[in-house]
Amino acid sequence: MITWIIVFAVLALIFAVLGFGGIASGFASIAKIIFYIFLVVLIITLISSAF
Repeated sequence: MITWIIVFAVLALIFAVLGFGGIASGFASIAKIIFYIFLVVLIITLISSAF
């Protein structure tokens, strides 16, 4: 899942440099959503492994 975050973040940076603002913000939004899903899964895993 972290790989997808990195891929979308890199794509967002590339499109931002090239001037495609709408596409870059779309990729950045997808990267943020995947990052938050990853954080939730990580927290649930840490809590469940603690008990």
